[in-house]
Amino acid sequence: MTVETVYIARHGFRLNWVNTNWKSETGMPRDPPLAAFGLDQAKELAEHFLSMPEDERPTAIYSSPYYRCLQTSEPVSRALGVPIFIEHGLSEWYSNVKENTGLHPRPESAGSLKKYFSTIDITHQSIYYPSRKGESVSGLHQRTNEFMDAFLPYVSETTSAKRILLVSHAATCITMCKYFSGDANLQLRYGCCTLSEARRAGNGEGWELKRAGDGSFMAKGVQRDWGLEDVVMDGDEVIHEPGEGDTSEKDHPVGLVLPHQSNSNL
Repeated sequence: MTVETVYIARHGFRLNWVNTNWKSETGMPRDPPLAAFGLDQAKELAEHFLSMPEDERPTAIYSSPYYRCLQTSEPVSRALGVPIFIEHGLSEWYSNVKENTGLHPRPESAGSLKKYFSTIDITHQSIYYPSRKGESVSGLHQRTNEFMDAFLPYVSETTSAKRILLVSHAATCITMCKYFSGDANLQLRYGCCTLSEARRAGNGEGWELKRAGDGSFMAKGVQRDWGLEDVVMDGDEVIHEPGEGDTSEKDHPVGLVLPHQSNSNL
């Protein structure tokens, strides 16, 4: 079944923005939960989908494995009665790691995360893994393009979902909107729980971005909007970040990992 509509939502308002003494529910660094306000935003997102005609609602959710994205996905999943699939290709964007500081964190598998969110369906195997060494801005765009070029056909070929919701992070949401618009220079800021919608063009070739970063359905409107221009210093350059892992850890797997590929390719 060909995917015809793609909704893109950013996670809700993060707890670490209002409380510096937050606790990671998963025990992983840089994995804050949502604030109470963010949980309310996630409920508003679910209510927005419920307000749509049934034949326009998403029938599957693919979420970044970060806790805040899964918290955002869960109310929609329960309201619509659709599963959450974990996809690392939708993960947070980290800039390149500082030398000799280890690697950026990577969340657990779908099977491990299911203990926190019962509507996770573990049958989907993530098809893409960003490098734990981080990405430049151009690297983020490349990741998004490679991932979407493989992901959309994969979902169309292996599921019956015609309408899907992707729950991710600001930077990744922005580059996905650029992908669907066909405009690499699209200027966009993305607020918490704001929503974009892409539909296949009438001739079946290409996509049309129908709305981008829409927060009109939320009682308090767009909050904590973010754009790539907030971090880019000069073209492709951003500040390098320290890693969190042991310097002996391996960056594995990386890139496109379709289920039919052998482990020797990881």
